[in-house]
Amino acid sequence: MRVAMYYNNRDVRIEEMPVPGIAPGEILVKVLSSGICGSDVMEWYRLKKAPLVLGHEITGEIVKTGEKVHNYHTGQRVFVSHHVPCNTCRHCLNGNHTACETLHTTNFDPGGFAEYVRVPELNVDRGVFLLPEEVSFDQGTLIEPLACVIRGQGIARLRPGQSVLVLGSGMSGLLHIALARSLGAGRIIATDISEYRLSAAKKFGADAVIYARENVPKAVLELNGGRPADLAVVCTGVLSAFEQALESVDRGGTVLFFAPTDPGVNLSVPINALWRNGTTLLPSYGGSPADIAVAIELLAAGRVIVDEMITHRLSLDQAAIGFRMVAEASESIKVILKPHQE
Repeated sequence: MRVAMYYNNRDVRIEEMPVPGIAPGEILVKVLSSGICGSDVMEWYRLKKAPLVLGHEITGEIVKTGEKVHNYHTGQRVFVSHHVPCNTCRHCLNGNHTACETLHTTNFDPGGFAEYVRVPELNVDRGVFLLPEEVSFDQGTLIEPLACVIRGQGIARLRPGQSVLVLGSGMSGLLHIALARSLGAGRIIATDISEYRLSAAKKFGADAVIYARENVPKAVLELNGGRPADLAVVCTGVLSAFEQALESVDRGGTVLFFAPTDPGVNLSVPINALWRNGTTLLPSYGGSPADIAVAIELLAAGRVIVDEMITHRLSLDQAAIGFRMVAEASESIKVILKPHQE
């Protein structure tokens, strides 16, 4: 089978690998759509493991099942989660599934930028979800990123009527805007340095946008009736966005760190002001199986519309082009690969 082998953001090669064999408790999935995630182009994270086949936002059809698999059969349309929790450790039992060691070590073989993937038994048990007919294979590539957003807004306890500031209007930022709008948020304000992405933010639900190199805290006050935001969501790894978030959140408000910085970057935090104002700082990583189930329901019901977020559909042969698009973050939003498309 053909795979897109990642060496770095400017070197992605089409190579041949054997179709994976499966054990009795495993399944083989024909990958029909696979999204390129922003994390796929974080070289500080990826280069140490290269070369490898990336891709974790996949949908497809089951083409083979092991003899011990009884809950699934060939021909079913599925979304497959690459990371799954154990559901038994202290982190899982406390609801912190994304802190689970098992979740950080599980994956499928070889990766979603391939014609076929082998789904290990543990992932079959708790990481395979049937794709409703209302959700296309392409739309299904947004299930995993939407699940991450659902978890983030859940732990931030976003409530109807609250104002939201989204810093960074890339893929995750737009999903935060769309979900907050569907959940009844009040005024939603978005930032970015790209006019293209600011236009997209308006399209997907932002009431107002701010060019990120302006005085963001001042602009938030002007656009939000003289008040800072109740919730600030940082969706870019640029340090200045974290600083803007701290300066733009209201007393009693929350700053959600949704994106990571490069390693070794430290944020200076005004502890006295946070203590006095009751500001909450929260990180959010990944999504749990429950978040994935909610994401599927929202997409199937049309509560979060993602069709127009998909700006590019490329064949596997065009993987290198897709990686460059995502790494450059210019005029693209969601780029997906179609491994069986010519």
